[in-house]
Amino acid sequence: MNLLHIDSSALGTHSVSRPLTREIVAKLRKTNTALHVEYRDLAADPLPHWQPVVDASREPGAAGQAVLDQFMKSDLVIIGAPMYNFSIPSQLKAWIDAIAVPGQTFRYGANGPQGLAGGKRVIVVSSRGGIYSEGAAKAMDFQETYLRTFFGFIGVTDVEFIRAEGVGKNKEAAISRAHEAIHGSLRKAA
Repeated sequence: MNLLHIDSSALGTHSVSRPLTREIVAKLRKTNTALHVEYRDLAADPLPHWQPVVDASREPGAAGQAVLDQFMKSDLVIIGAPMYNFSIPSQLKAWIDAIAVPGQTFRYGANGPQGLAGGKRVIVVSSRGGIYSEGAAKAMDFQETYLRTFFGFIGVTDVEFIRAEGVGKNKEAAISRAHEAIHGSLRKAA
């Protein structure tokens, strides 16, 4: 099984999501000895932001093709996605733009868009200062809805979220709940 591990937090050693993604990968390594892991740190090695392609027949550049190939060969993707200003880090958005390639991960047909990257599983570790999964702030969560929508668009419907919510109010409790989710409710990798 090929696992792609992605971190996008710009907070380095102060990141909440980075240790949690490492914990998930470590847990999966224990249960799957054939696991092949590739790692991409989008904060340390950011991708260029999307630029329009004038000639639609042009292939993605070498760097973009490498990112796309890495994603396409993965069976499981673990993404550390902190919430920045109600959404995702721009580094993660640049990665998403690099894998959203017509004819590769999606296409438009007679019945509308069709995802071409199905059969993958995505686990998103979401760290958030507040509580956005319920209550009044739920309407301000553009992170989780965006990620579900994007992955669904490219055909990936097996998307699971592990949340460290309320970090701004009680960081230890938020991280503890995320640990419980990792060791309790996280489904075993196939």
